[in-house]
Amino acid sequence: MSLAVQGSLFDHAERRWLDDGAWVDVRAGWLTGADSLFDELLTAIPWRAEQRQMYDKVLDVPRLVSFHDLTQERAPHPGLARLRVRLNDAYARELGEPFTSVGLCLYRDGADSVAWHGDTIGRSSTEDTMVAVLSLGATRVFALRPRATTPDGRESRSASGGRRTSIRLPQDHGDLLVMGGSCQRTWEHAVPKTARPTGPRISIQFRPRNVR
Repeated sequence: MSLAVQGSLFDHAERRWLDDGAWVDVRAGWLTGADSLFDELLTAIPWRAEQRQMYDKVLDVPRLVSFHDLTQERAPHPGLARLRVRLNDAYARELGEPFTSVGLCLYRDGADSVAWHGDTIGRSSTEDTMVAVLSLGATRVFALRPRATTPDGRESRSASGGRRTSIRLPQDHGDLLVMGGSCQRTWEHAVPKTARPTGPRISIQFRPRNVR
């Protein structure tokens, strides 16, 4: 299987600045050869179901997941290792460190989702980081909204002092989305459920050390 990515990854013309030092890069159709990778990941990845405690109930997590620390193990598919190298070539200098893990989520249909959150576990409340998300399969909305308060307890406001607005970005097959700056600390993201008939989607997340 061959994978190719846009040669313009170093051109940040598609960067969208949010508030308080947060930004998002959106690169439509970044990955070619996405059809083959999607089909192979469906069978090659050791997908598992998870449960979480919610108040007094234990609920099924509405998606299948797989997480791999690439400093401790090989990538579960060679295409993922090649994509990590390409992303590190583009972003490691700006990030100040490489991406070291890959997490995968399988959204089986529109009933699967992920709730509002920021990837802040393992980092301090003042430390910026970066998360790259590659989408394969069905188109799903990737939503972002400002936090009411930042993890260090400060009120989250726009640069002008006004109320921030939420953002809904459709992620298509082969699209890359990179969240950087303060995005994980000052914004939240989610993949909401949809009542529209939709096929499966695989989300591939590349993160630096100690970020979940």
